[in-house]
Amino acid sequence: MTSLLAWPLGVKAQKAWFADGYHGGIYGHYPPSFTQFMLDGLQQHPDWKLNLEIEPETWDFARTNTPEAYRAFQSLVTNQGLNPRIEFVNPAYGQSYLWNISGESVIQQLERGLRKIHEHFPNAEVSTYCSEEPCFTSALPGILKSFGFKYAVLKNPNTCWGGYTRAHGGELVNWVGPDGTAIPTVPRYQVEAFKAGSVWETTAAFNRPSYIQAAREFGIEHPVGMCLQDAGWHFGPWLQHEPGAYIPSEYVTWNEYFERVAQPRSATVWRVSQEDIQVSLVWGAQVLQRIAQQVRSAENRLAMAEKLATLAFVYGQTPWPEASLDEAWRLLLLAQHHDCWIVPYNGHPGETWADKVRRWTDGTTHASEEVIGRSASALMARSGADAANAVRVFNTLGVARTNLVGLALPDAWGGPGASVRDSTGRQLTSQAVGDNGRRELLFAAPTPALGYQTFLLKPASNAQVAGATAVRLADGKVRVETDLYHVELDPNRGGTIRSLVAKRLGNRELVDPANPRCFNELRGFFFQEQCFRSTADAAAKVDIVEAGPVRVRLRVSSQIASNAVTQLITLVQGEPRIDLSVTIDWHGNPGIGAEDHQAGGFRLEQDRKAFYDGRYKLMALFPLNLHRQEVLKDAPFDVTESRLTNTFFEAWSEIKNDVVLHWVDVCDADQGVGVALLSDHTTSYAHGADHPLGLTLQYRGIGLWGRDYSVRGPTEVKYALLPHATDRQPAALWTAGTAWNEPLVARLNPSGAETGVSKSSLLTIDGADWEVVAMRVSAGRILVRLFNPSSDARGKTVRYGAPASKVEMVQLDGQLIRELAVRKGARGEAVFDLALPSKGISTLRITP
Repeated sequence: MTSLLAWPLGVKAQKAWFADGYHGGIYGHYPPSFTQFMLDGLQQHPDWKLNLEIEPETWDFARTNTPEAYRAFQSLVTNQGLNPRIEFVNPAYGQSYLWNISGESVIQQLERGLRKIHEHFPNAEVSTYCSEEPCFTSALPGILKSFGFKYAVLKNPNTCWGGYTRAHGGELVNWVGPDGTAIPTVPRYQVEAFKAGSVWETTAAFNRPSYIQAAREFGIEHPVGMCLQDAGWHFGPWLQHEPGAYIPSEYVTWNEYFERVAQPRSATVWRVSQEDIQVSLVWGAQVLQRIAQQVRSAENRLAMAEKLATLAFVYGQTPWPEASLDEAWRLLLLAQHHDCWIVPYNGHPGETWADKVRRWTDGTTHASEEVIGRSASALMARSGADAANAVRVFNTLGVARTNLVGLALPDAWGGPGASVRDSTGRQLTSQAVGDNGRRELLFAAPTPALGYQTFLLKPASNAQVAGATAVRLADGKVRVETDLYHVELDPNRGGTIRSLVAKRLGNRELVDPANPRCFNELRGFFFQEQCFRSTADAAAKVDIVEAGPVRVRLRVSSQIASNAVTQLITLVQGEPRIDLSVTIDWHGNPGIGAEDHQAGGFRLEQDRKAFYDGRYKLMALFPLNLHRQEVLKDAPFDVTESRLTNTFFEAWSEIKNDVVLHWVDVCDADQGVGVALLSDHTTSYAHGADHPLGLTLQYRGIGLWGRDYSVRGPTEVKYALLPHATDRQPAALWTAGTAWNEPLVARLNPSGAETGVSKSSLLTIDGADWEVVAMRVSAGRILVRLFNPSSDARGKTVRYGAPASKVEMVQLDGQLIRELAVRKGARGEAVFDLALPSKGISTLRITP
């Protein structure tokens, strides 16, 4: 390393520390020779130590392709003694960002990654979570501690392309998650600035004298820098490669730094908000949009498959499809790899990251659908009385609900129509849709929590009954009436919504008539035309596709900059959620977004970039008639109260967390009304004092590394609106979002085979909107993961709808917390009491 000439006397000799290591793997970057390279480097540099964030499957690759180097490395890890030089950090199976996926996916990333690492290195202690990318989410403290982690690091100084954490604190903080769990953490220091002339580094990446001096002046006695180099780089010890690095700097593993160097007494408390994780990707780019949709859809179907397979295991004595579900999870976790999201166009010849995501998620979805089908069939066959044309509706949520189901009528169905009756013989309102090619019966099915309800299908006439309606008025407007809403669409303004009255919220008009923007208008800046274009600029055609009484569906055909736009608006009698979708058929490759720094003016190191500026992207806009607007948004196992005055920024150094995972909610507590916006994929949203709530739909222009993010084929997005009273807990929004992601499953048994018990519920939680995050079988026992999204931490009564000899609370790593007292219910079910903190997660292990 180069000696330092300008360092002040008396300070120069003070020690600093540096955490070096490698990041990557066989899916990102890991040459076959790299295991031997690390071995050689450790031998050549006795003071060097490695913190490894390596994709766990990489060790399968090394064992097969370089067995001698693999065995030598395995031996080195196993026999490290009292001064380890190798530490595994961030064992996530697919190196996901974590903030962009479901909470259960976060858990599975760590659980399956740890399992794979311990397959190769059985005695490896994985005690510190650290990542070279911004792979952080606010709920990590509770998750990490439950897996046995002791420490965390919130720095990612050498690879900040996708963002960074907010600068905060000094030597250590106690990072407190939403459930109140704290974990000792090295933050991005308050004085850890961005490197001048860079848009991907902070000053902690090099241990230069200026960084060390700033840290010491701030009161940090044991300053530490960090770089997890890309696997495949051959620089060896990083500070040897960096001219001007501070001497003396000592290499450390992170565990060593926490346990032998840093002073816990210096730690301050930091309650990290999701908005403190300042991340951004090329939101609205079609390739990223499709990746996010494919991952979300696969997550949803896999969650449903596991729950239905558990019901079939308990009630139908069906073998647990372990191999199929394990492979489905493996593929999904790989599809969540951060490289899929930040460099989707990269990859080996013939297959980009985006191509891999499609292949991986197709595999997950196919396996999930097979499991759903087999499980439903097994549950249809439970012994009992014969019932021809029985319809069984399955609910994978932990709460009872009444939601719409669509049942495909068999080709051999006789009679002009059909009716649905519940087990008491009561007829439910239904609606036939489709034609002779594919006829479907719609009805709202009341179903118990995590179970099923059986209905009977009977021939019937198509008699009109009261319910939802849609009519065209004399002035051409279209009016929809349900028991919950009065809605009017204006064809002359692009088919936008001119009125949305929530009847059960005091007949509240939710559309702001004074706003220059229209409700459900699509608007964006087309920079090649040098102007904003909108679907509200011209008249549209509004067709009534379905007119009730159960469901009303409208099709709005409009244009934006000569590109055809088709929107579907769906309202259901008794359903608070309003479903919407949009399809845009693009002609050519129009530029959409801010004009600055597009082709011809782009420079890699330029701080300001067009794809950051959400104000110019194509958005679906919702000007709400709410006066004092506050924003809530969900995150994995968290609900964040936004502190942003607006979501807008133009530069890498100014990133704000404008991410919508599943939903964002705008409410006015004074008026007692709110409206949540749900998205079918992780993307960005817009909101500000002078800008209505908006959902990002399209960006086309220059993105990261100067790549042109183009449009290829139509853009297709589903979203939804959920008006609500603000006195309801966020748990109600959480449940509504989960219900949208996990719809009811309906199956018809036309043969008259036995359908058994008409109604059953495997798990109910009295008086709580807790989410049943996951339910699966492991070694013959039932694992149930619960999450409490509300602020209510009081104990609840839980009923497991089958006999159980033991119910245990366990950590995520399987360690026993305590056994719960179980009593027998009136029907032989297991009943027990359980309390969860607000935003708390609990895993139950039930022995049948």
